[in-house]
Amino acid sequence: MLIPALIYITAVLAANYTATWFLPLPIFGQVAVGTFIFGITFTQRDLLHQFGRRRVYQVIFLAAVLSVIESVVLGVPYRIIIASFTAILISETADTEVYQRLLNRSWMLKVVSSNAVSIPIDTLIFNLIAFLGVFLPLQLLGIMWGEIVVKTLTGVVVGLITARQRQNPQQGLR
Repeated sequence: MLIPALIYITAVLAANYTATWFLPLPIFGQVAVGTFIFGITFTQRDLLHQFGRRRVYQVIFLAAVLSVIESVVLGVPYRIIIASFTAILISETADTEVYQRLLNRSWMLKVVSSNAVSIPIDTLIFNLIAFLGVFLPLQLLGIMWGEIVVKTLTGVVVGLITARQRQNPQQGLR
């Protein structure tokens, strides 16, 4: 449980720290650096389900609290702190509940289904709280669309890599 929890928490903290660092992305305008990192969190958190729903929620709450502490210590704007904390609690709860309802299904179905619900929720909540009034509406829509695409693609790639490692655990040791 420790490794997926540490990767999840580290990814959340890194994503929040880089949430206001934007990169140009063709078609979408710009995407926050944190978006590329945050896609990892959904799949890493999914690995925690084998330890039970309670453990998953403990790690989510710990990540949210550490995110607030990190943000305050590093001087991240308060709108980012509030946006991150709110988005983590709501989107990760949605993700966890979808995943829990699919426990007897294939790994990729659980990952893709739970991500399909939580990624748009996370993106909408975070960006509306963090950036509404900071960016023009069309820019904000472009950022949100780009984030949904990047998080989804990252989640699928990490999910596929994890599925492969779960099928052949010895492969990761070579």
